[in-house]
Amino acid sequence: MSHGTVKASWRKPVGMFAILALILVWVILVASFSGQIGALPVLAQCLVYLVLGIVWIAPLKPLLRWMETGHWRAL
Repeated sequence: MSHGTVKASWRKPVGMFAILALILVWVILVASFSGQIGALPVLAQCLVYLVLGIVWIAPLKPLLRWMETGHWRAL
């Protein structure tokens, strides 16, 4: 009972490195503003870091779709 062959995709390793690069760039960008963010009141700092901690996820959806299908947009 053969299920066929699975063809390895080059998109997954490339996508993985793109995700790691995105995280690295985002960390450097946020860290470069740490002085200004640190000058804010504590509650404002929490809100800023909460938003910045969620916003970086937005570009992942098209990237993950491309890794799986080879298309950037849903067909």
